[in-house]
Amino acid sequence: MTQATIAQKSPYALSVEAGKDYWWCACGNSKKQPLCDGSHKGGPFVPVKFTAAESKTVYFCGCKQSANAPLCDGAHQKL
Repeated sequence: MTQATIAQKSPYALSVEAGKDYWWCACGNSKKQPLCDGSHKGGPFVPVKFTAAESKTVYFCGCKQSANAPLCDGAHQKL
């Protein structure tokens, strides 16, 4: 199985707006981390849709290893 590129070994804090969709980069190659910029095209990864239930700060996975993707679950601490 192909491994995603580790964008950073910590989460990305992002303020989200209720009802808005966000597309999390799963490949790790986006220049707009933690969000997708289309860098995955032609590869095995696809972005993951996150719809904000409320306006708040969320922590998107930066290491691309979270079992709770697109949100951080602390997996970066084991790298």
